[in-house]
Parts: sequence; structure tokens; C-alpha cells
Amino acid sequence: MFKKINPYEAQGNVFNMIGKQKMLIVAGNKESVNGMTASWGSMGVIWGAPACFAFVRDSRFTKTFMDTEETFSLCFFGEGYEDMYRYMGTVSGRDEDKTAHCNLTVAYEGDTPYYAEADTVIICRKQGAVRMPAETMSDAVNEKWYTSKDYHTMYTGIIECYMVK
Repeated sequence: MFKKINPYEAQGNVFNMIGKQKMLIVAGNKESVNGMTASWGSMGVIWGAPACFAFVRDSRFTKTFMDTEETFSLCFFGEGYEDMYRYMGTVSGRDEDKTAHCNLTVAYEGDTPYYAEADTVIICRKQGAVRMPAETMSDAVNEKWYTSKDYHTMYTGIIECYMVK
């Protein structure tokens, strides 16, 4: 069962949570939900509120939901979910039901979907979306990360609810 906490009281190292353990970015509505693995992102404070910054490539099915819905969630599972993260990061939700394949359960906080099996869930209200075009990045970044020209959009989400088990 989840307990709601103040984001300022959250435990854990954001660098480990996002960069090493990874997370699922989950977006959708009551009719359709998609999640994807991410190991890029950030947490901080903007506009006077705790916030998350999620990056989604143009080609990802999740981007459709990120662009149309008002909220999204970030789900952290901790250790032992490497196979699930790999699958959720390489298979498209356009092609199959990744949630069912990974035996995940969709739950909702209000209208925002998340996966009930996560250890930590952050519900965010989208406040902005900025596409990151080639001309805004260094040549080194473009050469290493964007050889296919599949750029990211950065979504800024104010944290509405922070839940931990």
C-alpha cells in the first residue's frame, strides 16, 4: 500500500533512481496507457514547486500520450527489474500490450495512470514541453546521442503527489 509523502521529505538519491535503477514514464487515460523505460531525467524545483523533468524521443509511442494528457507518472521499481526495464524500453506499445506482457497492474491517482508494482510513484502535472532541436546542442551531443535525428522533448511536470511503499 502506498503512503503519500511531501516531496521535500523523499529519501533516495535521484542520480541512482533515474540513472542507475531507471524508471518508467507512464502516460495515458482510462482507455489507454503506455509506459516506457527512461534513464534520463531530473528532479528539482521550478516556478516555486518541486518538479520532475522527463525526456521522451519523438519516435516513442508514449510521446503521443505525453502530448495529449495533462498528467504523467514516474514509476521506480528498485532492484531486480532489469528484464522488465529492458522490455519496456525496447518494445513499442504500438505493437503490443507491454503492461500485460510484464504482468504490471495499471492503477490511477485521480486520472493519472501508474503501475501498482512500483516502489515509488511520482504524479506530475505537465507545465511545459520543449523539443530539443539539433541547433541547441553541441556537436559532441548530436554525434553521440542523435545520429538518427530522433530528438527528445523535455516535459516539465510539477509534482502533485509523491507515493512510496
